[in-house]
Amino acid sequence: MRQPTPPEQEPVWHYNGYALEGAQFLNAMVHFYRGEMERANVWRTRLDTTTNWAVVTTATMLSFVFSDVAHPHFLLLLSMVLVLLFLIIEARRYRYYELWSYRLRLMEMEFFAAMLVPPFRPDPRWATSLASSLQTPHFTITFWEAFGRRFRRQYQYILLILWLVWLLKLYLHPYPAPTWALFVERATLGIPGAWVLAGTSLLLWLLFTLGWWTSDAQRASGEILQRAHVPSPREMLHYLVDITSRQRALHVLRLDDRLVYVITTHGDEIADAILRELPRGVTRIEGRGMYTGQRRDVLLVAVSPRQVEKLKRLVYARDPHAFVIVQDVSEVVGLGFRKPSRAMT
Repeated sequence: MRQPTPPEQEPVWHYNGYALEGAQFLNAMVHFYRGEMERANVWRTRLDTTTNWAVVTTATMLSFVFSDVAHPHFLLLLSMVLVLLFLIIEARRYRYYELWSYRLRLMEMEFFAAMLVPPFRPDPRWATSLASSLQTPHFTITFWEAFGRRFRRQYQYILLILWLVWLLKLYLHPYPAPTWALFVERATLGIPGAWVLAGTSLLLWLLFTLGWWTSDAQRASGEILQRAHVPSPREMLHYLVDITSRQRALHVLRLDDRLVYVITTHGDEIADAILRELPRGVTRIEGRGMYTGQRRDVLLVAVSPRQVEKLKRLVYARDPHAFVIVQDVSEVVGLGFRKPSRAMT
């Protein structure tokens, strides 16, 4: 008996006359995922290397300084400077690591996870977001967010130990300081000891303030971030299935551009500030408040996620009573954003 001929699979991608079928598309995505995983692993290894430098430097200097009472205490301050330099290097490396892990999380959350639970299809925005990251790569977190995160995870303990041991060195060597004046005098390094103590304390306080000031920034996609509520397996399943929840997760990952509506009575002033300081194009629409009957300017501005907070500051510095509405958009085509494809032109 003749078997029915299976329907031909519709190609999902065309390039130079070649048609890429579904199986070939999946194979390409798997290889792409493996490549991004390799990149992320390389940069993760570099993070560990920088941390190892800091730990080895600290351990070596502590052993050397306390091996002889004649060894100067300022070597511990030098170690603090070196550790701070390692922290700056590691923060920069962490931003690169986050770029690759951001793409990995996109594929894991919206490509592979979508294969496991109903409705067995990804969010329609994920491919656009991934393509945007490939076409115009940009860091997903700021330098200070990366700096604060690595400081809280590793370097706060190293720097605090170095500072406390430095104080212990001042007190113990060459003999325990009997008075506070002698303790302060031992800290003298060409400048009065009180200034040295105050300067190191202020530096440590500034580092801790900066590190914990950025603790509320939860934009990193490659970390398992702590939450107040640990979801149950049923809630996790609902999270994967429910489109609204997935869209919230995509928002946390800073995927899309934003369309901002500004309703104000200072339209010209705000539009001029946006054009000058962002800079982004502005479209003004004349409107009227139905409750008050007063004329209002409605400004439409398409911005990147990183520009939203700056736009808000520009608006409210000029009109504290303005309304600002921020809307996620899946795609913005035009000057300053994505170029139109050949099919559009």
